Amino acid sequence: MPRLAEFYGIVIYMYWSDHAPPHFHAVYAGDEAQIRIDDGSELEGSLPRTAARLVREWAELRRTELLADWDRAQRPEPLEPIDSLR
Repeated sequence: MPRLAEFYGIVIYMYWSDHAPPHFHAVYAGDEAQIRIDDGSELEGSLPRTAARLVREWAELRRTELLADWDRAQRPEPLEPIDSLR
């Protein structure tokens, strides 16, 4: 599972050939959630409120890059790192 980004203790991963809908995995302090790329909602799992807000903000800013990595992951091809939240 490639690591795409890390910020404020939150680590973002994406699996190769993962199931639809397009999503990524966010891990923070032992909590994990699958986050939809299109709207930032949690598919499964949960994060603390502040971490979830930061992940949604990051995903909104990086949506194009996330979708490009999702496409790469489906082929499967190497994924590109994505800038963290600043």
